[in-house]
Amino acid sequence: MDLNRINNILNNDEKCDVFYNNRSVWIQGVNDTVAKIGFIDNFEEKDVLIKDLYE
Repeated sequence: MDLNRINNILNNDEKCDVFYNNRSVWIQGVNDTVAKIGFIDNFEEKDVLIKDLYE
């Protein structure tokens, strides 16, 4: 994924399925090349590279 797509998702009201390592996540914030994500299936949060996220 790239920064433009992430900003599009964050500024859009529609639901977009985003994944990291085959797990559903939501994007909490973004800073250049790093995104702060939360996992849908538990309360874990993690900072990951934007390029490792996919739809």
